[in-house]
Amino acid sequence: MKLLETTTLGNLYLKNRMVMAPMTRSRADKNGVIIPLTTLYYKQRSTAGLIISEGINISKQATGLPFTPGIYTAEQIKAWKDVTSTVHKAGGKIFAQLWHLGRASHSSNRNGDIPVAPSAISIPTQSIFTQNGPQVFETPVELTNAEVKKVIQDYKQSAINSLEAGFDGVELHAAFGYLPHQFLSESSNMRVDEYGGNIENRCRFILEVIKDLVEAVGHGKVGIKLSPSIIYHGMLDSNPVELYSYLLTELDKLDITYIHLMQPMFPLDGYPQYPLDVIEAFGSLIHKPLIINAGYTRETAEEVVKNGKAQLVSFGSLFLANPDLPERFYLNAPVNYPDKSTMYGGGNEKGYTDYPFLD
Repeated sequence: MKLLETTTLGNLYLKNRMVMAPMTRSRADKNGVIIPLTTLYYKQRSTAGLIISEGINISKQATGLPFTPGIYTAEQIKAWKDVTSTVHKAGGKIFAQLWHLGRASHSSNRNGDIPVAPSAISIPTQSIFTQNGPQVFETPVELTNAEVKKVIQDYKQSAINSLEAGFDGVELHAAFGYLPHQFLSESSNMRVDEYGGNIENRCRFILEVIKDLVEAVGHGKVGIKLSPSIIYHGMLDSNPVELYSYLLTELDKLDITYIHLMQPMFPLDGYPQYPLDVIEAFGSLIHKPLIINAGYTRETAEEVVKNGKAQLVSFGSLFLANPDLPERFYLNAPVNYPDKSTMYGGGNEKGYTDYPFLD
């Protein structure tokens, strides 16, 4: 299988073209420190050519969901060192996904602090999980211009911390309606400074963050995840093709390692401006290695790599439930299915490290 062939990504040698996608598991402690069992969780999945970690909060301000990990304190960094060293000993490679939730959070998950965002616009029609049950999204506090620049510095410092923790590189989570995506979208960005208004200005935040990440960690160590056709968390644009065409063209000029694109995951009925296939819409603009994500199977992943449409494919729930997924693909063996009730939270092995390997 082409999917199981070795490849390189930046400075890294990968044993296959299968990527473990970032997946929030909500198993850190109340201080954002991962639990010891997390080391085993990632070790088991070192069968992937590349692991991209669950979203890691870049700062205290970035947090917004219970029991998610950070990388901004010495204790958090130390805990991640156990994960990265163990993954490397198992022959794996691992990037840290850098995460800021912005308005996609809630004060009850932030010790009473109201979330921040590009503009004071709440997420409509959805609710968020909190320790007090589901809550409607609050109206966030608009970041000042100086605060925006401080967030950019927080991203840079989190990248430096990630390398200290032993990660091979970092991925900017600029998808799924989190803070960088909020700067991109017309529906969440009504700013009148250089970070709002036209497409160039709305892309500025992401491009400045990426430049600082590259400066912080160097060549071959920075990727970005984007979701051009996902409207979750109230992300709506009148012309997403024009928006992402500009962004991808500008990203192509920078020293980044890969583009990680999500295919649509939700119905787009009534939104004809959104591409149903992001490779078809944007593939010709991407001259960096492309990781494609969302809904791929053994057969469709092999097809997309074999045809040269993407260099790697990332798998979420399949890797969650199948730590030996590459071997299962090689043998065309049956796969385990994830237990949705244990995807988030829990301090024990159930639904985390107890998924069976092949005999």
